[in-house]
Amino acid sequence: MTSFAFIVHPVEPQRDVARKFPLLGRLPPSVVDFGSRFFPPVRLAHITGIRSEATGQEIEGWLLACPLTPKQMLQAPLSTAYDKIVQTGHLAERLGARLLGLGAFTSVVGDAGVTISNRLSIPVTTGHSYTVALTMEAVHEAAKRMNIELTDCSAAIVGASGSLGKACSHLLARNVPRLILIGRHRDRLQAVQHLVESFGTQAVVATDLAALSEADLVVAVSSATVPIIKPEHLKRGAIVCDVARPPSVHPEVRRVRTDVLLIDGGVAAVPGEMNLGFDIGLPPGTVYGCMAETMILTLEGRYECFTLGKELSLQRIDEIAQLARKHGFHLSNLYSLGKNLTPEMIARVKQKAHQALYVKI
Repeated sequence: MTSFAFIVHPVEPQRDVARKFPLLGRLPPSVVDFGSRFFPPVRLAHITGIRSEATGQEIEGWLLACPLTPKQMLQAPLSTAYDKIVQTGHLAERLGARLLGLGAFTSVVGDAGVTISNRLSIPVTTGHSYTVALTMEAVHEAAKRMNIELTDCSAAIVGASGSLGKACSHLLARNVPRLILIGRHRDRLQAVQHLVESFGTQAVVATDLAALSEADLVVAVSSATVPIIKPEHLKRGAIVCDVARPPSVHPEVRRVRTDVLLIDGGVAAVPGEMNLGFDIGLPPGTVYGCMAETMILTLEGRYECFTLGKELSLQRIDEIAQLARKHGFHLSNLYSLGKNLTPEMIARVKQKAHQALYVKI
């Protein structure tokens, strides 16, 4: 049976390590963070039951853990991160995988997979193309449910100068009249601004998250290692699609801003009766877009470096979306923290947003 492998790593060290090693998960976060660098790659699970609706073919996969945390990947020497990821890739090769997908920070560290691919004998994909495609679908669906007209709203991209941020900005420019591009480097944001404005969309750049107060729609694709979007940043009735891992939205937002709709971005429903074999924090039968891209390419027999490097191709984003539909992958239900967003929950957000507006008037 054709197989793939996908690499994850502890994003929230204490919680994620506890899913595989409960006793280790009881240790203080600093101890887990320090000790994980000495762990070898871990085979977390054997994935089965993924079946194409177009061909009936079934594939299997392996979920592998690279032990480095986000903090270690960003602060340790780049060679250390590369070595650990490549070591995990060699485990995938030994298991017989024909394609390797990179998850979370393994897909963005350094040159976004290029060096890792050069050091392995199997092709590598970051999965970012399908992540962007799914995120745009989720944004459109959420706007529809919240009665927000994209053609009459302001949207913001947090992390707009990164590869996902640039692609999301480009695609949103097709629909919204105004974009707020937020990031740390003004010169990089201005390059994205020029691209967006070439489509006739007004764009402004900001390095302060206070600019989010003007946005009806927020897409967070930041590579920050801690939550950065706080309750005071957001507009009443806004939609916030958090694609970042670790999440960009502070937990306090979910507690006190009941007038804001928070959705998980880039979640796909997988065809067949998938048994993931490990809890990744999503409902059964669903995976993040980056993992779904690896599955789709395997079903299609496209053992190639489909998405690699810092620049995303809009043509590839459209292509992977078409292949997804062919094999039966699609946007899952809208979720928030892995929980299904029901019509009643969305109605409550609308009501709270209206009440807040009414009180202020």
